[in-house]
Amino acid sequence: MNIDKIEKQTTENIRAKANLIWEIATHLVGLYKPHEYGKVILPMTVLKRFDDILAPTKEAVVKKAEELQAQGMIPALMDGILSQTSGYQFYNKSKFDFKKLLAEPDNIEENFEDYIHGFSENVQDILTRFKFADEIKTMNSGNVLYVVIQEFNSEKGDMSLGKITSADMGYIFEELVRKFSESYDEQAGAHFTSRDIIYLMTELLVAPEKDNIKAHGCSKTAYDMTMGTSQMLGCLEEKLKDINDNATVDCFGQEFNPETFAIAKADMLIKGSNASRMMYGDTLSDDKFSGYEFDYIISNPPFGIDWKKERTAVQDEAKLGYDGRFGPGLPAISDGQMLFLLNGVKKLKEGAGRMAIIQNGSSLFTGDAGSGASEIRRYVITEDLVEAIVQLPTDLFYNTGISTYIWLISKNKSDERKGKIQLIDASKCFEKRRKNIGNKRVDLSSNCIDLIVNAYNDFSNDTYQNGDLSVESKVFDNDYFGYTKVTVLTPILDENGQPILKKGKPQPDKAKTDTESIPLNEDIDEFIKKNVLPYNEFAYLDRKKDKIGYEIPFTRLFYKFVPPTPSEDIFAEIKALEEEETTLMKELFGKEN
Repeated sequence: MNIDKIEKQTTENIRAKANLIWEIATHLVGLYKPHEYGKVILPMTVLKRFDDILAPTKEAVVKKAEELQAQGMIPALMDGILSQTSGYQFYNKSKFDFKKLLAEPDNIEENFEDYIHGFSENVQDILTRFKFADEIKTMNSGNVLYVVIQEFNSEKGDMSLGKITSADMGYIFEELVRKFSESYDEQAGAHFTSRDIIYLMTELLVAPEKDNIKAHGCSKTAYDMTMGTSQMLGCLEEKLKDINDNATVDCFGQEFNPETFAIAKADMLIKGSNASRMMYGDTLSDDKFSGYEFDYIISNPPFGIDWKKERTAVQDEAKLGYDGRFGPGLPAISDGQMLFLLNGVKKLKEGAGRMAIIQNGSSLFTGDAGSGASEIRRYVITEDLVEAIVQLPTDLFYNTGISTYIWLISKNKSDERKGKIQLIDASKCFEKRRKNIGNKRVDLSSNCIDLIVNAYNDFSNDTYQNGDLSVESKVFDNDYFGYTKVTVLTPILDENGQPILKKGKPQPDKAKTDTESIPLNEDIDEFIKKNVLPYNEFAYLDRKKDKIGYEIPFTRLFYKFVPPTPSEDIFAEIKALEEEETTLMKELFGKEN
């Protein structure tokens, strides 16, 4: 996939259409702040799109609704019949549409509410999450409701199928979401992950199957546990279609922010996808997909966010052990990102599932041996689930400049990857942006993505370069990341410097108790003999306190020592600066000072 070409799928015409729609927000100036425009523009765009595509069957739906109501049919049965009559997953049985609303300016609020209530429940759910009823009252009280409807009914708001295909409408809607996100500036990343990151994740997800999908197509299921506006699922579907037009993917997602959930569900309906698979709720405490298994999982869960409000539900599920999602352990209450990692592991299809999930650096190393975080790492590593971890450049996300990582989790490792983990340092593989968006100062171009994916596919210890771009890959055995934390005791010594014994055993000096972390691939006795006894000849171990830990010291493994500048070079530079200063002084004053 060429990201530079894909980015242009949001063509000038599509962007122009999105800009025209967004211009309607000029009528909201004063009544709304710029970062609030999306609260009106996004739901109104959804409504107008639905209004335009339902137009050919609108009269039939209204007539059928009247007939069914006269017969006393219950709403649940009516819903299926009216959807079948409209030809879509949704319908509107109100006598009003956008054109008819304009015929009665004095009753615009009352009629518009009647129009809203005429929609099927799935659309009304979207509007409820948007809290659109509040916006209707705000617009009406500000005397802009009629004008906004009028603007959406103009040529710029024409979103009929004859004008805009489902695919293009999806891009237009995403462009509007992007504009809405950027209006939040540094808050954008809370619900919008840029496409360059997602394209890399999708490439890595499908890499082992790419040739097979190209030759034979595929039928997959995909899940995003923190779907935001559902871009990741959309990009994954786009990626599979790009490989083979016959590829199909059923998308499932969960989101707990009402507004972004509304955007995601609306996007699915706009594109003609099954919006019923988009679920609202807190993934950690209210799992809507318990018992489900998926081929692909792609997600960017929040990190650095505590899980205090989910504590009771999570701890109760942890008591179920491996029958639940959190059997391996629980991380520190201050950061719940590893809980999402476990949620994904539980939902990967056995023998086939693959997950690409974003984590920050704390998932690599926080937590001492025996802690919940260490036990989670121990589980995913010893179960041979971690395929690769990719360090991304800093300043890549809208809302943070810190180091982030893509974890590739697989329940179907190739034979060459079994028992091994590939680490890829792509921190220097980026192109600077011409214009920053919040904290996002760099992008992953198609060259960057190709280089990273090439390193992943090659699966070797090597450095890959393309001009100024550089990526380094290292492969390790799983056991490399495990260690035994042993307790080293020092005995109390008598006046002759000899250990004091009690019942033949040395008595430990508690003030001098120490620990050593010894790699699993090293013999503990040999390690102590080599690294401890030369400096503490009477030291001994309390092996009852041994603890196994796992950590991935990513930064240390890719550290490059840069020797300091030799003093003679520093002096030479100082002398050159002094000579340059003398020359400048002569030019300035015409004589030597």
